[in-house]
Amino acid sequence: MMDALRVLLETSTFNEVLRGLAISILLAKLTQSTISSSKSQGSTFITASGFILIYFFARSWLALVNHYAPEPYLDEVFHIPQAQTYCEGRYHEWDNKITTPPGLYLLSVGWHKLMRLAECTPSSLRSNNLVATLLIALLALSCRRRIEAQTAAGTEKSAVSFYAYHTAINIALFPVIFFFSGLYYTDVASTLVMLVAYRNHLNRVASHSEEPGSLNGLWTVVLGVAALFMRQTNVFWVVVYMGGLEAAHVVKGLKPKPVSKNDTPDFVSENIRDSFSFWLRRYAVGDVHDPPVDMAWPDDWTLCLLSIGIAALCNPLRVLRQVWPHITIMGLFAGFVAWNGGVVLGDKSNHIATIHLPQMLYIWPFFAFFSAPLLIPCVLSTLGGLITRARSTTPSHTTTNNPGRSSWRFTNPLIKSQKSATTKPPQRSGPTPASSSSFSPDTNSSGRGFRFILNLVLSRKLYYPFYLLGTILLSAAIIHYNTIIHPFTLADNRHYMFYIFRYTILRSSSVRLALVAAYTLSRWLIWKRLEGNSPPPLRDLGGETEGLKIMENKLKWRDEFSASPFVTREFYGPKTINDDEQQKNIKDKHKGEKKKEEEEEEEEEEWLIGGAFTTLSLSSTQPSPATSSPPTSTVLLWLLTTTLSLVTAPLVEPRYFILPWVFYRLLVPAMPVSSSLISSGSSASAASSTTDSGNGDGNAAALAARQQQKGNGKRRLLWKFLRRTDASLALEMVWFLAINIGTMYMFLFKPFFWKTASGEMLDGGRLQRFMW
Repeated sequence: MMDALRVLLETSTFNEVLRGLAISILLAKLTQSTISSSKSQGSTFITASGFILIYFFARSWLALVNHYAPEPYLDEVFHIPQAQTYCEGRYHEWDNKITTPPGLYLLSVGWHKLMRLAECTPSSLRSNNLVATLLIALLALSCRRRIEAQTAAGTEKSAVSFYAYHTAINIALFPVIFFFSGLYYTDVASTLVMLVAYRNHLNRVASHSEEPGSLNGLWTVVLGVAALFMRQTNVFWVVVYMGGLEAAHVVKGLKPKPVSKNDTPDFVSENIRDSFSFWLRRYAVGDVHDPPVDMAWPDDWTLCLLSIGIAALCNPLRVLRQVWPHITIMGLFAGFVAWNGGVVLGDKSNHIATIHLPQMLYIWPFFAFFSAPLLIPCVLSTLGGLITRARSTTPSHTTTNNPGRSSWRFTNPLIKSQKSATTKPPQRSGPTPASSSSFSPDTNSSGRGFRFILNLVLSRKLYYPFYLLGTILLSAAIIHYNTIIHPFTLADNRHYMFYIFRYTILRSSSVRLALVAAYTLSRWLIWKRLEGNSPPPLRDLGGETEGLKIMENKLKWRDEFSASPFVTREFYGPKTINDDEQQKNIKDKHKGEKKKEEEEEEEEEEWLIGGAFTTLSLSSTQPSPATSSPPTSTVLLWLLTTTLSLVTAPLVEPRYFILPWVFYRLLVPAMPVSSSLISSGSSASAASSTTDSGNGDGNAAALAARQQQKGNGKRRLLWKFLRRTDASLALEMVWFLAINIGTMYMFLFKPFFWKTASGEMLDGGRLQRFMW
């Protein structure tokens, strides 16, 4: 360890430190360049600190790798010589053992020419990924900002949440990405190029009113081809994920005219043909069913895909004008496959595409392990909800008298959503009595009975236990019939996956089946985290009114995006919140008097905590864009793309999960501290200050008051900081740093030799090292 410390001190020269600080401050300035806030200067230091952490941590890792493993290691044995061949200008020479396209080597040639480096050494080639890791943080921040801007209104679109910034830093520190920042592998550069393409995609769907121009379409094709030059499987993310999102964006922007209350059929009481014809017409004109994922169930997933698919098929020209770049990329990739005789460039015998469904089981424990700190609020919220339900003796909400109708959409015509003006208005305006309906009633009693039962099962989600049972049985069947053990997994004990398989999947068939419980639980936790901040039981934090307000607001959001004949409001939340008097009492409880002399202190506090960052807890009825759950269509397209990119790979490697994890992490919403808790803390601080300053007299009383006020100021600063952050992200950062330090230690200081049973050295006596 002393030798490692010596290496770090020798490489940490004054010029190197200045270079790192300059790069970090420059990146921080770039993140603040579009923020119109007089307090943005106060956030520059905070923003730069994250980039400083990444730079010096990655720089130290690179220096140690170059010292302890100066020669190409493992796959670097193929990548580094090929890059050096390109650096010498011999672009026609190719190593047939390399399976990925030459994008990484072309980037390295360009980087070396830009920096005027004379020779492509292993050290200089590895340093490319250090720069790429910093840019990953910058691009991740830009992407997360645009995701939040899609649900922001007014001036918030130009704001940056601290959650977006912290998320970007953590993505760059993701252990599987960070580990390869010190080695010459394709994964870091591939992730960077994909984030550039994703940022361009988010710019293309930033507005419903403006279509991307032809030049942007050509740029999209260029970025897509660049992504394919990094890894072949990137085609799924460019074509299926981003192309699918753009198609959904087009149909959701059609904005059909609302229908009258008499023109909406009742699924139970009226003719089934009229009902199906009505919904088909509504879907065809763009009245799609795409609620936020936290308000969606499996039947919503089906309706979401069905409605968007029908809308796209009925509006082909609109969709084609948007997605033609992605179709072009798909055509180019198909031409490459035909020319190459397959997807893999070289070593085709060991990389034969096959159906490997267990990959979609293995991914959930992988996500749950790395997202463990983010799952803590989900676990606590679930346990709190179970405890509250167990203690409760009264119903939590009233029910509707019309279970056959989407009661929330029909009984709240005057509610206007707080979402941006680009979203479409509610599609219906009020409840429709059966007697006044323009549709013919169904006199077939058996048909009405069947539809009543079907509607009851779907609206009250009575099918959900069977859905869970079905997923468990399907997982067991996949494990029994489709488990594939690639020879590389068993032959190479340098990878952590070798030991995971050895002590779990390879032990016995019963252990494999027992792991279904872990897969199911992990999948449920990850999905819950994507749903975000569900209203928790708040009886101990200031009453249940806040939870009711949050649920009311969520239902407003659902009203804008719900187009289902089965949705009933009583399943999703209370029919009415408490009366205005109770709300007024809660507001009065959280209201505090502010003095003029405190305003200057608050301005200084805002500067200290980064005033340019928006709060996560704007209010209980107006959630921050950072806390908004992604649309159901986005999550389903992410799941589909993840499936397509993984199930064709027979080899299980953590590196294959990088892009699915990055896009998942960008979609995860913030889960801030409860606004009632923050308000209570702020009010308590203010009240304590006022009370204490009025007690006593003379210098002693004044001194005591000033000391108390100073203490309250610190508490107030803490509360203001909590309004801008998600505490689980700090735990995630610590978790990632701990994993990174552990894997770095194992790679650098725990090498071993391959030996035969008789003690003969294998692989030429070279050191072997543990890695992902």
